[in-house]
Amino acid sequence: MLESASLKALRDRPYELLAELERRGRNATASPEASLATGREWVGVAVRMAGELYLVAREEAREVLGVPSPLTRVPGAKPWLLGLASIRGQLYPVIDLRQFLGSGVTPLSRTTRIVVANHRDVPAALVVDEVLGFRRFTEAEFTDAVPVTIVQCGRFLAGSFRHESQQWPVLSLRRLLEDQGFAAAAL
Repeated sequence: MLESASLKALRDRPYELLAELERRGRNATASPEASLATGREWVGVAVRMAGELYLVAREEAREVLGVPSPLTRVPGAKPWLLGLASIRGQLYPVIDLRQFLGSGVTPLSRTTRIVVANHRDVPAALVVDEVLGFRRFTEAEFTDAVPVTIVQCGRFLAGSFRHESQQWPVLSLRRLLEDQGFAAAAL
């Protein structure tokens, strides 16, 4: 009650009020009790491919969009390169991720999305069955163990998170985009 009373006293001095709020925010996040209670947090984008759930590190995904239409076909490209799309004025190759991994064609539906990769050198828009939003885990839930998956992506997995009874494999877009097979899109 005393804290809110002191904030009310700063009501007519907006600069001091903002400075006090910032000070309190820093104190709250810097307290050891807060960091012990929550642990360090890892945030990823949850995606579904072939009925399985995967995570993509938040920093590896630039944005999530619906599948653009129309796509410009690329003559002489492998079937998993669906075409090119202009996204925010930049051309991106649109890749059927399941097909690239050898796990069948991704059926296009109202839930199908593309994940635009955040990679400095390799632009790519990856088609997945569905994006389920952000998922948050503590670092204690991480394991280097790579689960067996239906989608043949084991070499691109960077461990997994276990939360309750569910295991979430982490798909490394960096490993995927820098793979020699990904660069060889021509027939």
